[in-house]
Amino acid sequence: MVRWNPLDVKQLKALVTVAEVGSVTRAAEVLHLVQPAVTRQIRALEQDLGVALFERTRQGMRPTDAGLILLERARRALNELERARAEIQPAPGAVTGIVTVGLLDSSSDLLAEPLVSAIARDHPGIDLRVLTAYSGHLQQWLDDGDLDLSLLYDLDDTPSLNVKPLVREKLWAVAPPTAGLLAAVPVPFEEVAAHPLVMPAAGHGLRALIDAAAARAGTAMNVVVQTNSMHVQKQLVRAGHGWTVLPGVGIAEDVANGSLSAAPLCEPTTWRSIVLGTPRTGRRAPATHVVVEELARQVHSALRRGLWPSAQPSEP
Repeated sequence: MVRWNPLDVKQLKALVTVAEVGSVTRAAEVLHLVQPAVTRQIRALEQDLGVALFERTRQGMRPTDAGLILLERARRALNELERARAEIQPAPGAVTGIVTVGLLDSSSDLLAEPLVSAIARDHPGIDLRVLTAYSGHLQQWLDDGDLDLSLLYDLDDTPSLNVKPLVREKLWAVAPPTAGLLAAVPVPFEEVAAHPLVMPAAGHGLRALIDAAAARAGTAMNVVVQTNSMHVQKQLVRAGHGWTVLPGVGIAEDVANGSLSAAPLCEPTTWRSIVLGTPRTGRRAPATHVVVEELARQVHSALRRGLWPSAQPSEP
C-alpha cells in the first residue's frame, strides 16, 4: 500500500503561486521566501505524489495535467481555510467572512457598485468578491463551490441549488442608432430576423431563449457572428455588423447615451426570469446570508426606481 505524506499548506501555497506567476523566482518574491525554499516545496509535493506537477517551458513554469488537477483542489482548500479564519476570528458583534457572489454580465453595471457600497458601509468585515459571467458559467461555478451565491436565469430548483425568483424582464431587439428603434414601439421577431444577427454562442441560455422565440415566430435567423461576450455583441452591433437580442438591463445605458437603439421584442414577446441561486449543501455562513439579503434588496430597489427596463418582480 502506498503511504502519502500529509499535504502541507505551505506546499499548496507554493504550488498555487508558481502556477499563477509562472516562475519559481517570482513566486518566491510573492511569498517572501528564498527561491530554493519554493523549489524544495514543489519537489516535496512531486515526490509525495510520484508525478511531475510542472514542466519548464520558454514561457515559464506550466502545470502538467496532474498539476492542474492538484491546483484546482489546492485553490479551493486554501480558500476554505481563509474563509474559516475570517469566520472564526471576527470582531465583537461583527459579521465577517469571505463571500463570492456571481452577477450576470447584463446586470453587473446596475448592481455591482450598489452591492459593494452597501456591504462596505454596513458590514466592513465582509470580504466581498464579485465575479461576472453568463448564467451557464455561473451555475457551474456554484455547483463547483467557487461561488456562494449567484444571479441566474430561467432556472428552477436543482438537486444542488436552491433558487429564489426575483424578477422577470423582456428581451429587446438591439440595433445601431440609425435603425431608430424606440422603447415605446415593440418590434416583431420576424422583422429582427430579417437582419444579419450577432448572437450569443450556441448552447448559451440566452441563445436558447432566442432560438425558442424564432421557432414560435416560424422564422429562420441569419446569424453572422456568435460570441460569448455581451460587450462584444454590443460592439459589433455599433459597428454595423447586424442586430442582436439582449435583456433591457444590459443595454439601458447604451440607449440612453445614443450609441444603440432598442425596442422590446414582440410576436412573440419573450421573457427571461432572474433568480438567486444558493447551494443546498453545507452551512450558510452569516456573511453569506447578509450578502444574499442585500443582493435581493438591490434588485428590488432597482425595480422600484425604474432602473430595470421592462421588468417586473417575480410572483412569490
